[in-house]
Amino acid sequence: MTSDAFFNQQAWLDHEAWIRGSAFVAIFAAVALVELLAPRRPRQLPRGFRWLQNLSLVAVSAVCVRLAFPLLAVNVALLAEHNGWGLFNRLGLSAWATVPLTIVVLDLVIYFQHRVFHAVPLLWRLHMVHHADPEIDVTTGGRFHPIEIMLSMLIKMAVTLAIGGAAVGVIVFEVLLNATAMFNHGNVALPAALDRLVRVVMVTPDMHRVHHSVHREETNSNFGFNVPWWDRLFGTYRDQPRDGHLNMTIGLTQFQDRKRQSLGWMLVLPFIGDLGAYPRRRTALADINPSPPAPSDGP
Repeated sequence: MTSDAFFNQQAWLDHEAWIRGSAFVAIFAAVALVELLAPRRPRQLPRGFRWLQNLSLVAVSAVCVRLAFPLLAVNVALLAEHNGWGLFNRLGLSAWATVPLTIVVLDLVIYFQHRVFHAVPLLWRLHMVHHADPEIDVTTGGRFHPIEIMLSMLIKMAVTLAIGGAAVGVIVFEVLLNATAMFNHGNVALPAALDRLVRVVMVTPDMHRVHHSVHREETNSNFGFNVPWWDRLFGTYRDQPRDGHLNMTIGLTQFQDRKRQSLGWMLVLPFIGDLGAYPRRRTALADINPSPPAPSDGP
């Protein structure tokens, strides 16, 4: 693909639904297959039940976003370009600059958004739905409360407008975010050497699994979805879980009842759920000084 073809904005817009849909199906199928053939952790809950509930929540969130927003982030990018709004449009940057810059800025914003949703009690109530999954697999990557998804869309729209983000960059970012979320939530066993190599440029399942530990200091680490650089740069990186990947407990201490994982329960959880040991209460030294890496329990 030539540079002109890659940055052909109209082509991306004409095929956006196909690009997003085909990427979702391909990545989901690939990760699910590897989970079946080479799982990192033994499965404890019936896959059919969990998948039905988690994917139903994904569908509900998608419908809510479509109903709530006549314009999405990519439409805001087009509006900003048409009116010359935003930093990149004011500077007159070329597509070679605006597309990658849009992706990087949005990824950094999502990193800080993730940290804010852990730091603010009201927002944490919404984000608990994601962390209350007692297992972690490809479907966990899309298990977010509809209100959180809508707030995230508002943030992406506001940032896109402020920076004058490129429409192609927004589409690529959304595809990458969706794909990497499925990958790094996958119950996938990467060889240790391959994990170290991939982790240089991409958040791996072993890296992100630490974030889903019941231990507060581990829940408040490894916030990145796409790249590991933000966690390393801003001091939130943690190499391994202290209990090891096979023995660690996934989820939240107060929601280990594996029977309460239905779609209805997830939708009402933010309004009735117990905050438990709220993650950002730094009452332990380990919350400030991450523990040393745990010994590897194998690839």
